[in-house]
Amino acid sequence: MIDLDYIREDFPILNNIIYFDSASTSLTPIQVVDAMEEYFLEYNSNAGRGTYKTAIKTTTKIDQTREKLASFINCKKDEVIFTKNTTEGINLISNGFDFKKGDNIIISDIEHHSNFIPWLNLQKKGINIKIAKADKDGLVNKNTIYNLLDENTRLVAISHISNAIGSIQDIEGIEKIVHKNQCKDGTNTYLLVDGAQSIGHINIDISKLNPDFMAFPGHKGLLGPVGTGFIYIKETNQDYIYPQNLGGGTITNTDFKDFKLEDGPQRFEGGTQNLGGIIGLGRAIDYINNIGINNIEEYDKKLTHNLYESLNSIDNIKTYGNENNNSIVSFNIDNANPHDISKILDESKNICLRSGHHCAIPAIKHIGAKEGTIRASIHLYNNTDDIEKLVSALKEIIFLYS
Repeated sequence: MIDLDYIREDFPILNNIIYFDSASTSLTPIQVVDAMEEYFLEYNSNAGRGTYKTAIKTTTKIDQTREKLASFINCKKDEVIFTKNTTEGINLISNGFDFKKGDNIIISDIEHHSNFIPWLNLQKKGINIKIAKADKDGLVNKNTIYNLLDENTRLVAISHISNAIGSIQDIEGIEKIVHKNQCKDGTNTYLLVDGAQSIGHINIDISKLNPDFMAFPGHKGLLGPVGTGFIYIKETNQDYIYPQNLGGGTITNTDFKDFKLEDGPQRFEGGTQNLGGIIGLGRAIDYINNIGINNIEEYDKKLTHNLYESLNSIDNIKTYGNENNNSIVSFNIDNANPHDISKILDESKNICLRSGHHCAIPAIKHIGAKEGTIRASIHLYNNTDDIEKLVSALKEIIFLYS
């Protein structure tokens, strides 16, 4: 099991705050900060360009991070494309795929805006959007998706875990029905998964989930720096995605008439990347691997259940989702604005939570929370003491409101 005392020492900021907003951005362990500092102070240089020692070291470190990420999700190294966040990865697919007028795309009504707006934006090109409605707990039944599939369905896009509710979708079940669907041109429907809230919290095995595309952040569950992320693009699908950021590093040759793209992931990674961040992300993967993703998954599950049950035990609090939520519990206090509650918790107790619509307005409408919700999201550095302090503070607030 996780040695919490040891882990919490790696996050000095916890000396000053109680942090319940890891679904937005996780805290960063000092080991990741040290790795980035080493890059900037000892071998700061570009990757894939120079032949001098520090440039070669930077290139090696970037390659190692790609290898670590591939191993972490069980895919090939060349199927990992660096991005600055999940949003950029999803937009790479929405803008880079050759959708045709009359195609349709299926999304759910509980998506983060980053897995909603890019697809909605395609309507101006004649692409039709279909909505798969979730149940009251934020779960999308695979049969709901099945009933929406037809010969024009080019892609299904769905979140692995809802950022607003914490509900976990049955991706393996959804994948099977999506990939059985055949379009009128003889190709099968594609599956894109938003992995923003699952990676780093649960064990992700690409060979089991079998998506065509899966986008991830570095700064949430992986404990990496902001401005980092990656997208898995199945090797056989890469030729169907046109790069959206052409330039340095994306080609093998050019003249005044044409150019030849790189064959590997570099074709999608135009220009200088966030090298210090990527190196930090590689160190974050080491950090998680040292603890064990299965240990983290077990711990998160138990702590989330504790949080859910503790909040449900308080009169005047309404929770959303169910006890199987992963790392996220959204709730409200009767007759109280969620922003007010969040502000009071911060100013009086140094407890940090997210309030509002969580960049997921359709999801918040789905659960009927007009003003949004208060969202408590946990990670491996939280403990039962944090939950007890939150519960105590909420009881005080409810007493004052009454």
